[in-house]
Amino acid sequence: MSLSPAKPVPVFDGHNDLLYRLFISEAEDPVSVFLQGNGEGHLDLPRCRQGGFAGGMFAIFVPSTVFTDPAELTKDKSARLPPTPELPAAQQATIKMAALLLRIEERAPEDFKVCRSAADIETAMQSGKIAAVMHVEGLEAVGPDLFMLDVLHAAGLRSLGPVWSRPNIFGHGVPFRFNSTPDTGEGLTEVGKALIRRCNQLKILIDLSHLNERGFWDVAALSDAPLVATHSNVHALCPHARNLTPRQLAAIRESRGMVGVNFATAFLRDDGRTEPETPLEDIVRHLAALIEALGEDHVGLGSDFDGAAIPRPLRDAAGLPALLEACSNAGFGAALIEKIAHRNWLNLLRRTWGEAA
Repeated sequence: MSLSPAKPVPVFDGHNDLLYRLFISEAEDPVSVFLQGNGEGHLDLPRCRQGGFAGGMFAIFVPSTVFTDPAELTKDKSARLPPTPELPAAQQATIKMAALLLRIEERAPEDFKVCRSAADIETAMQSGKIAAVMHVEGLEAVGPDLFMLDVLHAAGLRSLGPVWSRPNIFGHGVPFRFNSTPDTGEGLTEVGKALIRRCNQLKILIDLSHLNERGFWDVAALSDAPLVATHSNVHALCPHARNLTPRQLAAIRESRGMVGVNFATAFLRDDGRTEPETPLEDIVRHLAALIEALGEDHVGLGSDFDGAAIPRPLRDAAGLPALLEACSNAGFGAALIEKIAHRNWLNLLRRTWGEAA
């Protein structure tokens, strides 16, 4: 089978960090950086069109005042995680990134839609618009009363990760360690458990990707929603703390949940290196292992575009057809590729958000 580059298979992606890249941009008009493209990063409208990037979870990530490169944290187990942002600064940054997402839609309504339901996503994709779901990665902007969560939900928030790879009032993130299990510390706090219950009430997707293993099991015990890791890989193939163990994968399968494969080379390679010359076949290898562990209806893509060092052969969003071609070359049929590219995500979101499948 050969996939036509003239008409790429639409891809709905589990995770990107475009909003963070725009937030830290020195451009006078960061919205135009996305709409017109400047050759930087992995995502902009022209490259999305070229590669068939049809939508995904657009993450809001609040940086620490002191930045630590995750690649350095991976190499040095003694390296300290960056400090957790304080509430006022986190709220200010979160509101600005949410506004950037909404302003992209305002400026280009014919090309971009902020979606609040799976039906919205399907309609946007059918009309050729990029279907964007607001996601928060690390919930430092929400205090223990959880009131800000309701405000963000009203603004469009439909997916969140309670922590990034640092602790906050909700729990403990898994550190960037190679040759490590995800069992690295305590799980959810009592406030974190209240957050999970509130997310279930609001039908907000709970992303497990950055939670440590005890936090993962706390969510599994509390949540009535499918278990989802939007951008994680297989620990048996790459023993990085950010990747999922066989027992975790079994729990995700039992819940009819899902995993989106992360393109970060450090989470793909068996040596854990941040190496640009990583072949696309390493992504396919993790996809195949996830299909074996979860079944073909529970696996998708979670690129980490604009948030990670990805294989040079992929380059950016325009390279997505090359990845799907590599899947085809590995024996994945057209129906399976379509499931991985977008259909599984749409079905998972329907189940999570309480919409009829």
